[in-house]
Amino acid sequence: MFDIQKIRADFPILSRQVNGKPLVYFDNGATTQKPQVVIDAIATYYQEINANIHRGVHTLSQLATDAYEASRTKIQNHINAQFAHEVLFTSGTTHGVNLVANGFASLLKAGDEVLVSALEHHSNIVPWQMLCEKTGAVLKVIPMNEKGELVMTEFDQLLSDKTKIVTVNHISNALGTINPIKYMIDKAHQFGAAVFIDGAQAVPHLKPNVQELDCDFYAFSGHKICGPTGTGILYGKEAWLNKLPPYQGGGEMIKEVTFEKTTYAELPHKFEAGTPNIAGGIVLGAAVDYMNSVGFDNIQKQELELLNYATEQLLAIEGLKIYGTAEAKTSVISFNIDGIHPYDIGTIVDKLGIAVRTGHHCAQPIMNFFEIPGTIRASFAFYNTKEEIDVMVEAVKKAKMMLS
Repeated sequence: MFDIQKIRADFPILSRQVNGKPLVYFDNGATTQKPQVVIDAIATYYQEINANIHRGVHTLSQLATDAYEASRTKIQNHINAQFAHEVLFTSGTTHGVNLVANGFASLLKAGDEVLVSALEHHSNIVPWQMLCEKTGAVLKVIPMNEKGELVMTEFDQLLSDKTKIVTVNHISNALGTINPIKYMIDKAHQFGAAVFIDGAQAVPHLKPNVQELDCDFYAFSGHKICGPTGTGILYGKEAWLNKLPPYQGGGEMIKEVTFEKTTYAELPHKFEAGTPNIAGGIVLGAAVDYMNSVGFDNIQKQELELLNYATEQLLAIEGLKIYGTAEAKTSVISFNIDGIHPYDIGTIVDKLGIAVRTGHHCAQPIMNFFEIPGTIRASFAFYNTKEEIDVMVEAVKKAKMMLS
């Protein structure tokens, strides 16, 4: 059974006050809060098995290595990757994007095409722009409509034999739109193109099945799924990871080094140069365990109720407009109030203990499309409540009255 009070008790930070008010944390799209089991797992690693991994025969090194690789296997099972070596530890989604974009520099030539969507976070735009500048490839954009949905007829027309990779987020961080990635993956594969999925905003809400999706790459960040910052995962199909060159050189990613020639290690170590965030990798496994113990069916049900309730309550405020009204949407609401800058609303509600995000959310092309400087974004997690939404709505009303 889903007991919201029991769930909330798992998160120590939810009991604190901000500016003398009980914290209402609606910035989950930026990062999720951490349950006590995750916090404890960090301390346990450093207190009991702190050692470098893969390189030592001593007991602590073996214990740390076993825990790190057990976490990789947990994540393999969580996303249903075929092999554990298809799961690479990274520092986050941005690292994963850059790893793949850098690798494709050796595969593209002038005139090849890279397709990105109009809904992307800057981290899934800039590395591909850099790739195109380096190779002479052409960046093409899948357009969006007024509801914040990608226009699939335009996507179909953009695809051609020149398309070498399509990169799209599973869920928009700025609008909450859930993109039809299975359709896009299947369509792109008809033209022989690879598909990279930015799953940063999806993994807190659902379990991606990478084999069912048939995506070539899928990246996400640990801190978006109740795990520690500085951690992430890049899934890549074995064939693609073998085809790409190493992203970084150094220790761990080598098989043999001489001054004349270096040979590289097998997957996954080929892409994991240097001492990794060992504690982070291990604790990411603990975070995945926690999310699965809550249950993604329960998470989706709770967050859908919050989304629907907050949408109804906010739209009752005169002059308030929601950006992103896709049919398929997760628990993110981006909104503005006529004549008031989003930053001013955000500043006032913060004084009342409410954490929301204001600005362009690292998605300036979306804001340019709507011809606005930014939005106020309230992003909900499974540990939030309708009562907290009521507090936010009253705070927004108060801010509107003060600023009008």
